[in-house]
Amino acid sequence: MKILLLGASGQVGFELQRTLAPLGRVDAPNRPVLDLSDAEAVEACLRHIRPSLIVNASAWTAVDAAETQRDAAFRLNTELPAQLAAYASHQNIPLVHYSSDYVYPGDGEVPWREESVTGPLSVYGASKLAGDEAIQASGCRYLIFRTSWVYSGRGSNFMGTMLHLGREREALEVVADQIGAPTPARLIAEVTLLALQGMRQGGTVGGLYHLAPRGETSWHGFACEIFRLALARGERLAIVPERVAAISTAQYPTPAQRPLNSRLDLTRLEAALGIELPHWRSQLALTMNELSDHDPDTNVTAVKPVSHTKN
Repeated sequence: MKILLLGASGQVGFELQRTLAPLGRVDAPNRPVLDLSDAEAVEACLRHIRPSLIVNASAWTAVDAAETQRDAAFRLNTELPAQLAAYASHQNIPLVHYSSDYVYPGDGEVPWREESVTGPLSVYGASKLAGDEAIQASGCRYLIFRTSWVYSGRGSNFMGTMLHLGREREALEVVADQIGAPTPARLIAEVTLLALQGMRQGGTVGGLYHLAPRGETSWHGFACEIFRLALARGERLAIVPERVAAISTAQYPTPAQRPLNSRLDLTRLEAALGIELPHWRSQLALTMNELSDHDPDTNVTAVKPVSHTKN
């Protein structure tokens, strides 16, 4: 099997490049080789590689920047998936794509099901939803995984940012009214492999699935657990979990509106694969062991660095 993997330099793509290797040859052109914003370059790449499977882990993920760079966000999150799906349909090959909890309106407390009514709150969410719909309308064989709060032991993400800030600051304010499940890139790659193996064996059917760990927390709860585990591992931190103050989304406005409810119902995926997904806490403990020496970007929303907690 010849696999074309797009977005290999990202968190999920990095894990996929390793995890999918048992399935066959993985071609993963990076940005200097392939400009994904150039539709003609993408078409030339498809003609050259002639893949038997496309895995699209690329995306525009700068949620706030999408509000002012709409065309760029829609190119990567909508037009590119549509282009890949059209090729996959014509060649009768499967396409794997990754989507987001941001396609839902984010209200209430009930976990979203795959058939729940969508209602993006931001340009980013709208672009991801349009990409999903383009794939579904293409007629290709597809797997779409909607996930939430992706992080890993490398790259710029919430876990790395917390550890970076926790070494420098004695107090932080973190949003506590957005609820979801932190999802490690490694888990996404492992589940993708299981699903593809099932498809090859005539088991798992294609379609749309939610992919996240079990359980739920807030960004505040996530941050506190990161610090608790880091301290237990002997990390030298300036902060302790008790010095992480909980604030509301309203207290920390951002250009793009965030969903308050990012809970995802996992029933469909667990039934299709015959598995029980692990809890987010156990996955965080595993991911803490995968930390790299990369010094992450500290520009992460939901976190407000302060020198003291509010009264």
